[in-house]
Amino acid sequence: MTGHLRTEFAGTVATATFDRPAARNAMTWQMYEQLAEFCDRVAADPQVRVVVLRGAGGKAFVAGTDIAQFRDFTTAADGHEYERRIDAVVDQVERIQVPTVAAIDGYATGGGLTIAAACDLRICSQDAKFGLPIARTVGNCLSMRNYARLLSLIGAGRTMHLICTAGFLGAEPAERAGLASEVLPKSELDGRVTELCAQLAEQAPLTMRASKEAIRRLREHSLPPGDDLIESCYGSEDFREGVRAFTEKRRPQWRGR
Repeated sequence: MTGHLRTEFAGTVATATFDRPAARNAMTWQMYEQLAEFCDRVAADPQVRVVVLRGAGGKAFVAGTDIAQFRDFTTAADGHEYERRIDAVVDQVERIQVPTVAAIDGYATGGGLTIAAACDLRICSQDAKFGLPIARTVGNCLSMRNYARLLSLIGAGRTMHLICTAGFLGAEPAERAGLASEVLPKSELDGRVTELCAQLAEQAPLTMRASKEAIRRLREHSLPPGDDLIESCYGSEDFREGVRAFTEKRRPQWRGR
């Protein structure tokens, strides 16, 4: 697969690399579509026992969705369509039946953090940084499914801290919080991912598959609707101001409406 997502199927391991390093691997619509296609290929290939997602360039896993794509949004309906579209792709990542490993070197922010949260393991270099700076950037919100993923990993307090401070959680604090599965020196990341893939490929696939599905079902039990929250952000003047300000490289002027 070409474009901004490189894929490799090598024996039992399928790897997708977000390859847009000049933009810190920020996701375009094409990249989301390619990620969905990659998930379909994995599902259709019985040889695959482990999936790895990683970013190119050494500075980011994925730095969210490319905000320039929001310039065409004019109503709350655009926000609904976007969140449903992204939810469908992230759900595909989460529903991959074999273990999924996010190899994180650098920034995993916004949509990149939600993609990483949908993986089973997050193996990080000491340079990894996690964040949800949406209160500082464009003033949108997450889908209920993505809030639920984060709460299940790091709890309500840490999730709100990330959102309200619009800051970043380093690799070692992320490990203590339960977001990073392992933290290693940058030079050891690739070797550890290779070693882990070999281990996972040899273990009982039905045990891991059942456990993945059980955890997903427990988290999604009685998941409440959140369309009104999407509408309140994406349909606002603040959201349009946030997008304009980001693309014009200035601070947004928030009005609360």
